[in-house]
Amino acid sequence: MFRQSANIARFRPAILSRSVDILHSAIDIPNISQKVGNSMQVGIAGAGAIALGYAAFLLRNGHSASVWSPSGNRTAAFADGEPLKVTGAIEGSFSPEVCNDAEELAKCDVIVLALPANGHRYVLDALLRHIEARHCVIISSHLSFAALYLSKKLAERNIQIPIVVWNTTILTSKAQSSTEIKVGVIRAKVDMAVVPVRFGKHAQAICEQLFGDKFIVKDDILTITLSNLNPQNHMGIALCNLTRMEHGEIWGQRSNVTPAVGRLLEALDQERQSIAAAFGKSVRTVLEHYALSFGVSGDSVAGIAQTLAEQGKDPLGPRDISTRYILEDVPFGLVPTVRLAQMCGVVTPLYKSGIEILGACYGRDFSADNDLLSELGLTCTAELIKLGVNGYA
Repeated sequence: MFRQSANIARFRPAILSRSVDILHSAIDIPNISQKVGNSMQVGIAGAGAIALGYAAFLLRNGHSASVWSPSGNRTAAFADGEPLKVTGAIEGSFSPEVCNDAEELAKCDVIVLALPANGHRYVLDALLRHIEARHCVIISSHLSFAALYLSKKLAERNIQIPIVVWNTTILTSKAQSSTEIKVGVIRAKVDMAVVPVRFGKHAQAICEQLFGDKFIVKDDILTITLSNLNPQNHMGIALCNLTRMEHGEIWGQRSNVTPAVGRLLEALDQERQSIAAAFGKSVRTVLEHYALSFGVSGDSVAGIAQTLAEQGKDPLGPRDISTRYILEDVPFGLVPTVRLAQMCGVVTPLYKSGIEILGACYGRDFSADNDLLSELGLTCTAELIKLGVNGYA
């Protein structure tokens, strides 16, 4: 299925050994909060359903939560005093603070990016001059090596902080109105990694203080990148239901993961598994992901999707082709994964075809939409593995 790059085979032992040494070294943590307190001040970049779900989660657990919408549109009602109304896995009315700009957001010690990846560079660029050694930044969920972009820009200011990346979101959430959300699932476990890895234990303590004992620390961000199944799953579901989306139909997402669609998702997952194996990474299969996230096991994606739909867990699919399933996940999820495949010599016909077919349907070059990869210029496997461990310095 795949051919392992000689460069990876040559450099992996030294890099992995160095990773273990760093994790157990006595290098001091930078001047961020050395003691995780009972209540923390968290700034959330974004004001969509996931970001507001995080705000509700944090406020319910006694933390301070501030949200920043770069456009200001999604926080206008909250700024005027209207409460955030939450139903589902979280119930209640909440009043998050509203930040007017990145400078106000950076007054918090922990900053969480909870917005589509096509907004990451804009937000990171706005935050850059305000980030200090006391900060911890969490990227939820991580796409297109945004953590390395932030690490590179901070290194130009001689700053190195814990940059936490998650393989998925802590919860699922759907907007019901401009001030209402419905939280679907609060995930039991989430994979995380930290750049640089020597800050791992401290960063894990911060994440657990904020969101609970649910984090599994992985070796580096490359593992997290290859553990994010949303891009491949969203692409397969959207591609097979594109006319439903374009016609604005009301359709259940999981009830339309038919056996044919399920087989496509499983085949896409095989390509991701091959890339991970070429890099010496062990990542969960799509079936293992569903079992961990939703507590439902099965021998096929379609079977699991049908079980979830029968349980009433059948969120509506997108009703517009201007959906993040395509505009975010293709350029910032699939395109970087294909780049990794090329670096390690793995053939990914389904990933590549999906990008090209959707590009033809949308009349655009999705590779050109990614504004992060070009800034990093990643072409060498050894350099990528090293940066995943140490970050830029």
